[in-house]
Amino acid sequence: MAATPSTMLDLGTSAPAFALPDVVSGRMITLDTFGGKDVLLVMFICHHCPFVKHVRTELARLGQDYSAANIGIVAISSNDPAVSSDDSPEGLRQMASDWELSFPVCYDETQEVAKSYAAACTPDFYVFDRNRRLAYRGQLDDSRPSNMKPVTGADLRAAIDALLADGSVNPEQRPSLGCNIKWKKGNEPAYYAMAPVASGGVAIS
Repeated sequence: MAATPSTMLDLGTSAPAFALPDVVSGRMITLDTFGGKDVLLVMFICHHCPFVKHVRTELARLGQDYSAANIGIVAISSNDPAVSSDDSPEGLRQMASDWELSFPVCYDETQEVAKSYAAACTPDFYVFDRNRRLAYRGQLDDSRPSNMKPVTGADLRAAIDALLADGSVNPEQRPSLGCNIKWKKGNEPAYYAMAPVASGGVAIS
């Protein structure tokens, strides 16, 4: 299947601010929600994308495995629900329940948060250090829906574990690959128009 890679935002970029509602609790989630956390994982996902569905068990496992660690995790969906009602707040609420996600799932109605992170695809992962500087961006692991490789979360977990151990993250990072964010008509960012497209079974390097 055709796929879009992540843009690979510059390492060291400060985490863009946001204020978005959690579709489950209704509370507003911001960077300050995770104040004091040594690591912050921001992921752009959605309900209907086959690339996200392919890793849904690992997404839930991340929340479970790091529940006792000093890490904040937040998922954001920026898709236009006119494309798929699964990506509406109601659909996302059902997703969070069905997939047993233990972290906030936020709805980016204006799509401005996705733009501020230069997010291009689902899933797209960003890991920030305690100073909220970008230390990792890219793929969860090498698995894709069509390549039969196991979903392990190896790349993302290695970055998180390095930061939790006060170590450095390997700067050699591979982009994530997935469905393009479903932009509202006329709202497509300039970087999206320049994004390459690849086979769903190949991770672009």
